[in-house]
Amino acid sequence: MNTFSLILVIATVVTGLFYVYDVIKQRPQRKANLKRALEQCPTLGKREQRELREGSGVVVQIAGLFPILLIVFLFRAFIYEPFRIPSGSMEPTLVAGDFIAVSKWSYGIRNPLTNSVMIETGKPERGDVVVFKYPEDPSIDYIKRVVGLPGDEVIFANKRVYLRKACNVTATPTAIESTDSNSACDSPEAVKLEELGTITHEGGTYSESYLVFKELLGNQPHRIQINPRVPDLSQYYYRQQGAMRGSWVVPEGHYFVMGDNRDNSKDSRFWGFVPEENLVGRTVGVWLSLEFSNDPDRLLPDFIPSAIRFERMGGLE
Repeated sequence: MNTFSLILVIATVVTGLFYVYDVIKQRPQRKANLKRALEQCPTLGKREQRELREGSGVVVQIAGLFPILLIVFLFRAFIYEPFRIPSGSMEPTLVAGDFIAVSKWSYGIRNPLTNSVMIETGKPERGDVVVFKYPEDPSIDYIKRVVGLPGDEVIFANKRVYLRKACNVTATPTAIESTDSNSACDSPEAVKLEELGTITHEGGTYSESYLVFKELLGNQPHRIQINPRVPDLSQYYYRQQGAMRGSWVVPEGHYFVMGDNRDNSKDSRFWGFVPEENLVGRTVGVWLSLEFSNDPDRLLPDFIPSAIRFERMGGLE
């Protein structure tokens, strides 16, 4: 259950009841009062007329919130929803302080309370940056990139992705079973990479360099970064029954996702697959990007941004 959506639904319904009551009961009375006032004083000023027409009081004020809440609810539930990037797991594509717009109709028109699909509109594609409910705690929203589709085998070795696309292997969320022992799947292929150079992240007490690559998963290339100093973490990988360590076959109705910051991302490699019912939407761009200073000598509180990063605003690269 989406708590914020539930609160928004309740607020919209309550203000809607006040709105209906105002329209049916109070607005006709205000019109009658205005008509009577104009008959008694034809020169009544525009301000006085507006006050008589619009009225005042708690009912009117609450009813006035209904159109605003209704628009916000419909926009957020079915068109776009804003999210803030809290960490660096999607660097260099998205960085902490980015505010993203997420298309809510890309993967189905969904019930805003239960997230169940009411109308099918599409499925994720390789390379999509998706927001989803974290399978281990659905109250938390995660954002990662889709690497494996249902039926794919994903292999991660030597910090590189290999794909065997939709072969003759199916899987439950925990086990693999062969569907045709007489047919062989195509060999896994390495996802294309092109080295772009290095990037250095500096903090108050540290400086870390990363290798940056252009990766081609779907039709659009994107950038990833790898920290050559981070050791192999395969001992912590999620183990799928019947599969080798570092290899996963994506079950039907599930997706395999990874962060673009490959050595600093808690993703499907460590906890498994994303069920289709957990999908929230597809990230379409950055509409605002704020920088928060870590300078200990800064007088303003940490939650107040130190700059707006205009260069980061726009579509995903």
